[in-house]
Amino acid sequence: MLTHLDSQGRANMVDVTDKAVTSREAVAEARVRMRPQTLKMIVDGEHPKGDVFAVARIAGIQAAKKTSDLIPLCHPLMLTSVKVELSADGEDAVLIRARCKLAGQTGVEMEALTAASIAALTIYDMCKAVDKGMVIDTVRLLEKLGGKSGHYQADPA
Repeated sequence: MLTHLDSQGRANMVDVTDKAVTSREAVAEARVRMRPQTLKMIVDGEHPKGDVFAVARIAGIQAAKKTSDLIPLCHPLMLTSVKVELSADGEDAVLIRARCKLAGQTGVEMEALTAASIAALTIYDMCKAVDKGMVIDTVRLLEKLGGKSGHYQADPA
């Protein structure tokens, strides 16, 4: 059932007024594939624009906080925690994991996905001058906890 549609098929924000406030958490990931030389430059701290991981981490956190401004019909949420972790994945990719938490009436999956996506886009933006062929892929929800639908965990990739 698509809950963002009313009985006439019109888009509307889901009414969560009567839903219980529960602890909710979501983890999402994204991967940015690049040339090994590009990853080495990032990891070795030799990028002329500065610390790529630090900037991408801040961008991801900011994006999670702005999700309702970016995605129509998303509820504005009072996030209690946003963590964005970036690491080298092999010799030609960056793995991004974003974890969002709150005590609220609706889930934080979109915030975690937005954080991971924007962190990936920030890496692309910072590194495009040296590697225009980077590919952002595997943006997906890994895990969701809390709420009526319970615990979800993605199959291993």
